[in-house]
Amino acid sequence: MSTQTLNPVAYGKLLAKVQPHAIKDEAEYDRLVAEVGRLMDRGEENLGPEETWLLEMISILIEEYDREHYPLSPIQPRQMLAFLMEQRGLEPHDLWPVLGSKSRVSEILNGKREISKAQARKLAEFFHISVDLFI
Repeated sequence: MSTQTLNPVAYGKLLAKVQPHAIKDEAEYDRLVAEVGRLMDRGEENLGPEETWLLEMISILIEEYDREHYPLSPIQPRQMLAFLMEQRGLEPHDLWPVLGSKSRVSEILNGKREISKAQARKLAEFFHISVDLFI
């Protein structure tokens, strides 16, 4: 968020124009998503402090609506592993040194074996992410 001083009059005018509030339906959701898009198209570095505050507030409202209406299903640790491998262009053989063997990697990716806590720690270190994604 910007460290510039917020102008309460300019911020008030911006709020009056956009009129952000708790999102109750898809039409309001779409309107606020469009407003975020308009602000983001300008580039965050080109926004004044009032617009930055507005962007943050609208983002929170959208996030809350998404969390309530479009909850994410929990992902299985092996699915997370497969996703990370795909995103980074890795092949199963790239994980042999991390997980110990070709068969161990195959068993995990095919759902025949769960990822152990020790393996989760090694994978988290390898991918530079939280171990929680593999537990």
